[in-house]
Amino acid sequence: MTPYKPATQDQLLAIRANAGIAELAEHEHFAAAEPDLVEAIVEGVGQFAAGEWAPLNRKGDLEGAQLENGVVRLPDGFEEAYQAYVEQGWNAIAGSTEYGGQGLPFTLACNVLENLGAANFAFNLLPMLSVGAIEALAAHGTQEQQARYLPDLISGKWSGTMNLTESQAGSDVGALRTTAQPIEDGEHAGKYRIKGQKIYITWGEHELAENIIHLVLARLPGAPEGSRGISLFLVPKYHLKDDGTPGAHNDLRCVSLEHKLGINASPTCVMSYGDNDECIGELVGAENRGLAAMFTMMNNARINVGSQGVQIAERATQQALAYALERVQSARAGAEDRTPVAIMDHPDVRRMLLRMRSLTEAMRGLLYYTAGQVDRGDIGDAAAKARAEVLVPMLKAWATDTGIEVASLGIQVHGGMGFVEETGAAQHFRDARIAPIYEGTNGIQAADLVTRKLGLENGEVLQALFADIARDAGDEAQLQALAGECAAIGKWMREDASLDDRLAGSVPFTTMCGVAVAGWCLTKQHAALTESDDAQRTHAKRVTMRFFLDHIVPEAIGLKASATAGASLLYELDGSVLVA
Repeated sequence: MTPYKPATQDQLLAIRANAGIAELAEHEHFAAAEPDLVEAIVEGVGQFAAGEWAPLNRKGDLEGAQLENGVVRLPDGFEEAYQAYVEQGWNAIAGSTEYGGQGLPFTLACNVLENLGAANFAFNLLPMLSVGAIEALAAHGTQEQQARYLPDLISGKWSGTMNLTESQAGSDVGALRTTAQPIEDGEHAGKYRIKGQKIYITWGEHELAENIIHLVLARLPGAPEGSRGISLFLVPKYHLKDDGTPGAHNDLRCVSLEHKLGINASPTCVMSYGDNDECIGELVGAENRGLAAMFTMMNNARINVGSQGVQIAERATQQALAYALERVQSARAGAEDRTPVAIMDHPDVRRMLLRMRSLTEAMRGLLYYTAGQVDRGDIGDAAAKARAEVLVPMLKAWATDTGIEVASLGIQVHGGMGFVEETGAAQHFRDARIAPIYEGTNGIQAADLVTRKLGLENGEVLQALFADIARDAGDEAQLQALAGECAAIGKWMREDASLDDRLAGSVPFTTMCGVAVAGWCLTKQHAALTESDDAQRTHAKRVTMRFFLDHIVPEAIGLKASATAGASLLYELDGSVLVA
């Protein structure tokens, strides 16, 4: 497997041109995010990821997480690499200064995860999942809960999980059966006995952190049916002693580990709570308001999953490029010299590599533009907060689908050597496949865009986004056309289309939107470089931008027919005929 080389300069460009880090630093809340510090963080975490986490990527895939007598073991080196991550403070970048964090923009925390995930996709899920626990407690926890749990979660000394899914419920969270019984007396009075089983719990059990803070959705006695009757509970692996350090083991356990297509070093656990009726948890937020807390957990998690599309694309592109430079095969078509050349010189290989690089850089632009809007929302910009709401499903869905495309192209560049495991190209493809599924499938993201997000401020949030893109497109007729089509389809969906018609066209529409915003981000990156004295980088960005605008954007415009076709044809054949 090709060593990971951080894309530091392109990351800094996107952070400046798309997130607008300089503007963020003008606000007192983010005043510490000065240019020198931003560069130090991006360069430093890139070097750390390449040196400490990347060498474990292949080892983690081959050896995987193992469950031994109820304890999850990771391959040698993982514990040391995680401890180094905690000790160097990378987990605390955006954490509240009140609880030991550095209080820097979410944008920079996204960069930490981008580098770590490109270096080691499966390992990166450990800190990524802790983000949800931190967000939920910061938004919904009591002051006492925040004081007891946030410092060690923010530092990374403890890790966190989200426990949503149950085998009979799947994406229908409201169908869960896990229960919470109030405790009225004894040492745990005021808390709850949790009982039930959850599946697909990422990093639900491991020994790398001193404690694991599980956030578990469960139902109280007499709660309403469905999603209206869900509450959220904090369930620590180890009870806390009076001094706040981990004490006795709670009544919870990892029953088994899922055998997966990829991310083998990430223990995906079946977790059982209350086998002995002594699993103790604390209510987070109000009774029956767990769904609101869940969305708090999932919103930034969806941004970080969207980032995984960038991560795997960057790693797959680097690997494919290295192979294409080394692999010699056949003379170039039409050349007088019949000497075999590196496959990099063949036009179709060039096409694939340029497509991979263009898509990766475009996704990165969308990632940091979204993160920048989140940061603005956090300091009181209501318009930016609303814009982030509509960007999240585009980022999560389009970027993770595109990550698979890029990883697949990486295999194609390798040819037969990509299909065998020895080169490592197949691992990227296998790892990438989970991202469109978890944190809400991409179909759910698209449904969210055309239902809840489409109606924000009577549709004006989405319309304003595409008006900005069309205004800035200038002479880029294709990008301007795509922005116009997105605006028109959004208006049709909101005003004229039935719910079925909207949902039937939701996935192609989401792709169109994601491509439009990403293309806009590339134009901003190129514009930012025109004042640079680095002619080589400026030229390279112009080429990747041109490829995206001339090849990817027209493809997206072509999705209009699918986005507006309606649902009637989908139901002309009944299930029995489809099976036959």
